[in-house]
Amino acid sequence: MRFALFVVALGAAGAALAPVQGAPSAPWVSLFNGRNLEGWTPKIVGHKLGEDPMRTFRVEGGNLVVRYDGYEKFDGRFGHLFYRTPASRYKLRLEYRFVGQQVPEGPGWAWKNSGVMIHGQPPETMGERQDFPVSAEVQLLGGDKEGDRPTANLCTPGTNVMYNGQLWRQHCTNSNSPTFRGEEWVRLELDVNGPEDVVHYINGQEVFRYREVQLDPNDADAKAWAASGAESLIRSGSISLQSESHPVEFRRIALQLKR
Repeated sequence: MRFALFVVALGAAGAALAPVQGAPSAPWVSLFNGRNLEGWTPKIVGHKLGEDPMRTFRVEGGNLVVRYDGYEKFDGRFGHLFYRTPASRYKLRLEYRFVGQQVPEGPGWAWKNSGVMIHGQPPETMGERQDFPVSAEVQLLGGDKEGDRPTANLCTPGTNVMYNGQLWRQHCTNSNSPTFRGEEWVRLELDVNGPEDVVHYINGQEVFRYREVQLDPNDADAKAWAASGAESLIRSGSISLQSESHPVEFRRIALQLKR
């Protein structure tokens, strides 16, 4: 998603990752076996669900990677790799890093840009030319040599959220994370509580918090999903990893359901 220049101040900035309150949670379960893409399904713009002739998503060196050596140019072919099971209340953790160079004709805002989509629509409900699933996007960004470019931001394709006690319609809003400029691995953790709080953590520190992910009544893709029976307040949804024209790698992807 496009990078926003709006920077937020969070009261809980820098707070250490806190344990989930209440009943004990289920064990952590790995979502990626390090050998193949079992359990994951690609959806690339212009292609049917399950088709990825350019091998955008693949496994290399035990990591789940996004590559563009099969592309002459990007040509607007945004992609998402969907995990097979939707979820409602859970923790998700993974590590990611940006590597290499952006594919020719990738959008300028998509340089060192990827994302984790949560509370998303089912992939089979997406249009063949639909760029992004209706979802809340945890936007992952890398920085240049100078200037701030935080990560674990919030973007909202087809959605709005409640933020700071008000309905938040801004498409992308920055977290208060530091900027990561190289090819280092960055640890992301999400604490997702159905229609309630969603919290983003980077390297163990809270950087963003919001609640009540909901359909944007003015968005065409959200309207189409609603017409198929989706409720306005999103209580659960798909999880997917994004390809936006810059090579990126993921590893140690794990999910813990809350009981």
